[in-house]
Amino acid sequence: MEETIFDKILAGDIPADKVFEDDHVLAFRDVNPRAPVHVLVIPKKKVVTFTELKDRETEEVGLFFQRVAEVAEQLGLDEEGYRIVMNKGKHGQQTVHYIHAHILGGRQMSWPPG
Repeated sequence: MEETIFDKILAGDIPADKVFEDDHVLAFRDVNPRAPVHVLVIPKKKVVTFTELKDRETEEVGLFFQRVAEVAEQLGLDEEGYRIVMNKGKHGQQTVHYIHAHILGGRQMSWPPG
């Protein structure tokens, strides 16, 4: 499996501005933010694409999404709202082959996206 920037962040080879970490996930600020708040949440157990989640244990998948919600709440985004984005494949603009959730907030989002 190809080593990604997220693998290197988890290994401590590349620094990250961490906002949350536990045994299951790591959350850190995006270096190229698209909103005033732009945090990435990655599972510590590597998953390459969204489609792979169907083959994972329900508890593992559930923990990931629970942590995404917890991080968004800790960032103070609940009152005004936020957007969660996950990209899959070429047309979905997935540029890092390691599943991750973008938490975007701190401004009014537009619709439709992209």
